Amino acid sequence: MDFKSQLKSALSTERLRLLHLVRDEATQRGLPLYIVGGSVRDLVLGRRLNDFDLTVEGDAIALARSLASKHGGKVTAHTNFGTATWFLPDNLKTHQDTLDLISARSETYKHPAALPTVKLGSINDDLRRRDFTINALALRLDGSHFGELRDDLNGMEDLQKGIVRVLHPRSFIDDPTRMYRAVRYEGRYRFRIAEDTLPLIPEARLLVEKLSPYRIRHELDHILEEPNAVLMLARLDELDLLAPIHPALSNFNQSNLATLKSADTALQNRQSRWILWLMHLTGQEIESVNKRLHFTADLLKLVRSASLLNTNRTAVVGLKPSQCVELLEGYSLRAIETVYHVIPDEEIKNVFSKYLSGWRHVKPKTTGHDLKKHGFPPGPKYTEILHRLRAAWLDGEVKNKEEELMMLANLMR
Repeated sequence: MDFKSQLKSALSTERLRLLHLVRDEATQRGLPLYIVGGSVRDLVLGRRLNDFDLTVEGDAIALARSLASKHGGKVTAHTNFGTATWFLPDNLKTHQDTLDLISARSETYKHPAALPTVKLGSINDDLRRRDFTINALALRLDGSHFGELRDDLNGMEDLQKGIVRVLHPRSFIDDPTRMYRAVRYEGRYRFRIAEDTLPLIPEARLLVEKLSPYRIRHELDHILEEPNAVLMLARLDELDLLAPIHPALSNFNQSNLATLKSADTALQNRQSRWILWLMHLTGQEIESVNKRLHFTADLLKLVRSASLLNTNRTAVVGLKPSQCVELLEGYSLRAIETVYHVIPDEEIKNVFSKYLSGWRHVKPKTTGHDLKKHGFPPGPKYTEILHRLRAAWLDGEVKNKEEELMMLANLMR
């Protein structure tokens, strides 16, 4: 494969220019420079690269500072990990404002599911710390080595065969989040998990409970951002990888599957998928899942609202428009919009549609300022009168401003 040509076609002109600036500086300093991991994988698969990190066999922080000194911008160094973030000057910015430079390193794990202990190392060390063979590829960039592929672990062969394979038998024990990434890559690329990798899951499954809320939710967030998220969740359930996170998540039955599949393109985002996935749970189950995953306050509020709404959605049947509005305004608008898209009953769906497209926007012509001019002192009466006028518009009791004024006169008397 001609990786020089692949890079030119996979990167924008601006990003390619940036790559060459770093390459030239690394060459001058005698530092081997690589694109490593997922970027090389996607390059081989013919995908466009929107971003890349660069790995240096040497001092990445010093390289970043030298680049900033010559070309502008600022550098934030992370000395514990040997990494640096170069905040690019305006003339080098594209859709990304930063570039990460990483020193090649090795990783060891003090105990199962621990965060790794990091030490500076060689590119060989760096490749061997990776999760899967398809991510253990390095493309060299400096000097005359530009375009040379480093494939110590037969990642190219697995890519060509469509296989997701760990690098060693303890991989999932060292980091159980890799099981979730394996399913994500399997679903994204329509690959399959290797026959010698699948049997490693049961032992590591017991360690999922040791993962912090952030680490496991981070993996689920990534899955829910994928176009094939529904199939990935079903696969996780098939491999019994949802129950170890929380028993309530394992109830990924046909109802859950149908709900997520029926959602239209407006709901193909992470937040909506969380809502659709969890809205079948009881309030108590949602609180318990939140205790395990630590949702953001906004997401938790939406899931709670959607769960209540999903349970009570039939309550709108037979109500007057004003009563429907009063009922639905007790729920989050985002929750209503999400639940609406997956309501199977046409009568209920029609009520929700009318609320979203029209009813919620209805207001009386009369304002609090008008009431004040009529001699009403500000207070609870304002709310009562304006609420009654709005209900009259919604229910068809008044159809124009004159009829509203007549009703207002009656209410004032």
